[in-house]
Amino acid sequence: MRRSHRGIALAVVAACALTARAAAAAPANLLATGDFDFYVLTLSWSPGFCDAGGAGKSPEQCAAGSGEGFVVHGLWPENQNRRYPEYCGRNENLSEASLAETRGLYPSEGLARYEYAKHGTCTGLGPEDYFAAVKYAREQFAIPDALKAPHAKLTTPPEQIERDFIAINPNLTAGNMAVTCDRGELTDVRFCLSKELSAFVVCPKIAGHTCHASTISVAPLR
Repeated sequence: MRRSHRGIALAVVAACALTARAAAAAPANLLATGDFDFYVLTLSWSPGFCDAGGAGKSPEQCAAGSGEGFVVHGLWPENQNRRYPEYCGRNENLSEASLAETRGLYPSEGLARYEYAKHGTCTGLGPEDYFAAVKYAREQFAIPDALKAPHAKLTTPPEQIERDFIAINPNLTAGNMAVTCDRGELTDVRFCLSKELSAFVVCPKIAGHTCHASTISVAPLR
């Protein structure tokens, strides 16, 4: 019997998965049941987001003295050879318990609500478990020292940012991530993870959109 295209795509994902940080498997309640191939965890560089016009969308995040560096933009269901899913369920009211999971991850409650409506509903997880999954995924990553709290502008090739992340996150490769830029500034880094949140995934669809500028600037904390 011929294998379906979906079966082939899932086999490719499984074959390309790499153990992430040798961490234990995610708790069973965080395992997605939605119809997608892998996750993209996107960490936004807050100063770059603000410089690229984000202040109008998130004034508190972009205010002087906010001190925001990398913040979670989203944990997005994605597919290797299909369009990513979005808005897969009704927009339910989020409980205080679910919103408590978002604090210290997203720069605002409004973004957390939006992310669950657009992306979280496609995972098959309820709000509390989805945000717990976001927290679990974020905690798997170490941030390079140079990007933790810079107080002066840095200028660097985007490939160096990749190398810095790869150096301190075991088994991460350039094929599992992308560094994006806008107007010559770092805006975010994206990592491809298995649905089980236990492995990196080779994802040409994402990695192919890494910034190709010779150098970019990393804006300092506000």
